[in-house]
Amino acid sequence: MVSVTEKAVFAAGCFWGVEAKFSKVPGVISTTVGYTGGRTATPTYRDVCTDTTGHAEAVLVEYDSSRVTYEELLEVFWEMHDPTLSNRQGPDVGSQYRSAIFYTSPEQRDAAISSKERLEVTRRYGERRIVTEIVPLDRFFPAEDYHQKYHEKRGVCGSMTCRPR
Repeated sequence: MVSVTEKAVFAAGCFWGVEAKFSKVPGVISTTVGYTGGRTATPTYRDVCTDTTGHAEAVLVEYDSSRVTYEELLEVFWEMHDPTLSNRQGPDVGSQYRSAIFYTSPEQRDAAISSKERLEVTRRYGERRIVTEIVPLDRFFPAEDYHQKYHEKRGVCGSMTCRPR
């Protein structure tokens, strides 16, 4: 099989933990934390934390589709957070922590919708509705360098949500 590098973008709370989870998936080549889904032209972390820009903290995942499929990345995404929570994950609250899939092609859109529908049928969350947005990727803005590979650089937190010391 020919190696093909593809990109996917996911938001599931604080991007540090999301990046850490995806970076461990075999077939993932690289991860970049950043901001997407908002209306500010060049958002910064400080801007996004005001919860006024409309951006989500997200992770751009570059992957070898001959080693890991988009559908497998979707499974990782669903497992790493609670997709029934609106604008929060753990102690992190605000629209920047929303659950979202930012698709880059009609095939990704269809796969994300099918995956969400299958999860809803399982009733894993009982009566709670899955609120994950499935929207086209407009622009992805890489976050400041000190946010990239945060867990690797700092090694201070193994959970999904954490704060710098």
